[in-house]
Amino acid sequence: MTADPHIPETAPFDPLQRLWLNGYLAGLLAGKGYVPAGATGNGKPASGKPLAVLYGSQTGTAERLAKQFAKDSKGRGRQARVVEAAAHATIDWSREADLVVITSTYGDGDMPDNAQAFWDWLQTDAAASLAHLRFSVLALGDTNYEHFCAAGKKIDARLETLGARRVHPLVECDLDYESKAKAWMDRLLQRLEEGAGTNGSSPGASHGNGTHTETRPERESNGATPTLAFGKANPFPARLLKNVLLNKAGSDKEVRHYEISLAGSGLAYEAGDALGVLPENCPDLVNELLAALGCDGEEKVSVGESAKRLREALAKDYDVCKPSPELLAAVAQASPDSALAPLVAPERREDLKKWLWGRDVTDVLRLAPSPFPIARLLPMLRRLAPRLYSISSSPKAHPGEVHLTVGAVRYQSHGRLRKGVASTFLADRAGESGAVKVFVQPSHGFKPPASGDTPMIMVGPGTGIAPFRAFLEERLANGAKGRNWLFFGDQKRSADFLYEEQIAAWQRSGLLTRLDLAFSRDQAEKVYVQHRMLENAAELWSWLQAGAHFYVCGDASRMAKDVDAALHKIAETAGGLSSDAAAEFVKGMKADKRYQRDVY
Repeated sequence: MTADPHIPETAPFDPLQRLWLNGYLAGLLAGKGYVPAGATGNGKPASGKPLAVLYGSQTGTAERLAKQFAKDSKGRGRQARVVEAAAHATIDWSREADLVVITSTYGDGDMPDNAQAFWDWLQTDAAASLAHLRFSVLALGDTNYEHFCAAGKKIDARLETLGARRVHPLVECDLDYESKAKAWMDRLLQRLEEGAGTNGSSPGASHGNGTHTETRPERESNGATPTLAFGKANPFPARLLKNVLLNKAGSDKEVRHYEISLAGSGLAYEAGDALGVLPENCPDLVNELLAALGCDGEEKVSVGESAKRLREALAKDYDVCKPSPELLAAVAQASPDSALAPLVAPERREDLKKWLWGRDVTDVLRLAPSPFPIARLLPMLRRLAPRLYSISSSPKAHPGEVHLTVGAVRYQSHGRLRKGVASTFLADRAGESGAVKVFVQPSHGFKPPASGDTPMIMVGPGTGIAPFRAFLEERLANGAKGRNWLFFGDQKRSADFLYEEQIAAWQRSGLLTRLDLAFSRDQAEKVYVQHRMLENAAELWSWLQAGAHFYVCGDASRMAKDVDAALHKIAETAGGLSSDAAAEFVKGMKADKRYQRDVY
């Protein structure tokens, strides 16, 4: 992926102009310059009614859905253009009639990094230019987080406040988003067609800038019958090659290094991408659920178009950890005297959240006076969703392999042992099952700098080291000359210094120019990576002034926010900027793709 060209801070442009110019130049460099509504790249009128599709994406899912929507709209007489939300200023809104927004939510109800500038702009008077639009929003989220789909909800409400007309209601999608997203796409296209009609363009009408096209083929053919390529819809059954505990004696953690073979898959990845893993539920957990249902697991059930034994379906197809709202409501109704019953009231949402912590589907079903019939239960269970993990290897350093760095989750709660679904599947059972079903999730911009001469600053405590191991392996393989600075931290240096030998070797060789460590429990006062940043504010600022790219990977709710606050503080103290100017500087780094985050 080509990074936006860097516009120096001294350039005579305000932030909005710089953002527009960055997007425009990047489009030219990629051969995808912005094409106004109703025009094609050769200046001729485009066939099909214009449709602007904006996406805000941190891991690439929203981007993929936006491209799929544009592809589907082609057959409905629409001239769709897919635009990253950060490049909203490249659009001439006066020439648009319809706007589709697809966005995820990140961290504690935050906008994806590439949608923050769009959200900021929506608060300005200039956004009144959207008042004439018809719009619809698809919001992606995870109900495990308090502020579910918050980014999409905010954008939807703001567009309405600005006077734009909602042509189709907001749809909120959980981790198992595929069916709801597809239904939203189909219905929205129908509503757009009903409201405005079509101009009679044929299904083969071309799209102005072609940015809707998927960059990786969905199907491959050997000249005979086409076969489905390996990807999310058809995960590759990979072989687990290595499972190594990285922590040493005395650690309170269990972080493991995995090496997985991609031989024969046709899958390709780049440093910065993520690997999707389709886990299986723990057999012990499945047995406990079967006991609560009064079943032996041999019962035949339908999962989609397949007939399976109940035990297999509960192990491989359904999420038996996170109770759905439908299940909670059904059990509350069946058990009016239970502790759960009063908590399903909307005003008790926070209390329900606290009660649910450390409880799973089995815990909830045990509240019912009698076992739930299988036919009633299964439609109320979520589908088991894949987990995305930052890849911790470079394909150039490990051809045919992909590496992961994953912390296994295990804890006691309410008298039972609880386990992270995917993390303990990898740790305990993936090697025994014979295959780990995987797919590659391309990253949205979280990549090493395009130029090997560009300095990198990487902040990755704990398992956040994963992508930076990949970045450094990539730079070593490419012979890159740019300086590299790593901030790493964890609890105890003696037990939790992940990849210590490899990192030390990189230091000795000069690949790693600087290494700053923060082990929080090695002294009376806890020290974290943001403290090390502030201690080295002057030098960090000098690196940024030299064009360094700044990367963060790890916990979104605490660490990433603290690191962001430290970055603003450094711009003020070492850079001599006012608070407002520091905020503009950081915003400019994001617009220039010099500040990237992979947070969760």
